[in-house]
Amino acid sequence: MIQIIGLESIPLIKKGDDLGAIILDAAQRQATKLEEGDIVVVTQKIVSKSEGRILDLNRIVPSPFALHIAKQTGRDPRHVEVILRESKRIVKMQDQHLIVETRRGFVCANGGVDKSNIEGEECVSILPVDPDESARRIRATIKRLSGVDVAVMISDTFGRPWRIGHVNVAIGVSGMKPIIDYRGRRDMFNYVLTVTVMAVADEIASAAELVMNKSDGVPVAIVKGYPYGREEGKGIELIRPAELDLFR
Repeated sequence: MIQIIGLESIPLIKKGDDLGAIILDAAQRQATKLEEGDIVVVTQKIVSKSEGRILDLNRIVPSPFALHIAKQTGRDPRHVEVILRESKRIVKMQDQHLIVETRRGFVCANGGVDKSNIEGEECVSILPVDPDESARRIRATIKRLSGVDVAVMISDTFGRPWRIGHVNVAIGVSGMKPIIDYRGRRDMFNYVLTVTVMAVADEIASAAELVMNKSDGVPVAIVKGYPYGREEGKGIELIRPAELDLFR
């Protein structure tokens, strides 16, 4: 049986906070024991806060290109400037929508630059430089302090082409195989599967969001009972290579 438990006593995170230690403390206070094989899902927002990835828009000077895009889209030029700094290319721009490819390779709205759940009216968060390394550090701290080996996942909210609504996906992974490849296996009617590759890390991140409602202040969830493949793993494995992407 799979269980998903939200940690409800995570304090407001600030730069330099040790998320691994804070997660362990919160789990102990609500009597949720971390066990071997659990998966800890952590929202990008608190990772960015702990790593100092918060920017004050009052300190941002927009470039001429940012001013041009801001005029076209009706957006704050300072916000546009931050998005451009986080991006390596613009994928689509229409009305107020700005879809970009980040320097890490994620294709998402606004390059992951976000104002929600950030203290300060003029502040925005940007994605961690390396979400896989962020997950690895949290995992290492939990193992060092508790002796328990868990998988850790950094999640963020992405929109989806052709589908209404947003879902949480894994942008950083440590301690688990993020993909299950069924190719070569046989289905229930004995047909050989040839294309089925499941993004289990994204599935787990989306499931965890059910107890991590953005308005409820639950930035961490513990997933128990899922038999994942044990290996180092990386979230970057989930990014489709350009040569295999039919829509670029």
